[in-house]
Amino acid sequence: MAKVSIGLRGWRFDEDEIFTDDEELKPLDEIPEEPRERLVRLVALVEEPCDVCYLEYGEAEVHRCNQARIVYGEPNGEVLLCPEHEPDLIYWFREEGGSDHAGSLEFGDRFHEWVAAGNGAPDGYGSVEHVDEDPEGLPDLPDQQEIQERVEQGFEGERIDIRALAGAENDETDPEDELSEDDLEGVDLSTDYPSNR
Repeated sequence: MAKVSIGLRGWRFDEDEIFTDDEELKPLDEIPEEPRERLVRLVALVEEPCDVCYLEYGEAEVHRCNQARIVYGEPNGEVLLCPEHEPDLIYWFREEGGSDHAGSLEFGDRFHEWVAAGNGAPDGYGSVEHVDEDPEGLPDLPDQQEIQERVEQGFEGERIDIRALAGAENDETDPEDELSEDDLEGVDLSTDYPSNR
């Protein structure tokens, strides 16, 4: 069973957990929970800038940031890095107590605090050697829209009674609370609102 990185180096997946025999991505409901969570999170991260670059340049100059190529940490507590700044994380992890936060959601926050305080790896500090055996042989990572479609596929939904959740005793509606067509005049109920954030 081979391990592969998709989109960004760092997070590794067991091939047989996420790919079919035809080397296509499995439907999300067939992927175990932990790799599925990482895969869905990865979709949102692949176009993001390196965290260290972003801390240096900020939102106003985000165009100067290198695109992230590497991810470490847990989903929603991860650190995104370019190859130039990977040694900073490795140094922090090995020499500055970063390993104390391994596996926690605070991992990214603690690293960001360390970098924001002006810290970094000494010049010439080594990085991790990554081996790219066949990067072109992997299927493309699905985009956010495709992930959403896969999540909704076969989803029936469930009707929720808001009044029951609010603790209402009965289903009777006060006639004064009902809306009339006059109340809705000028309201465009056909407007499409954005569904993805």
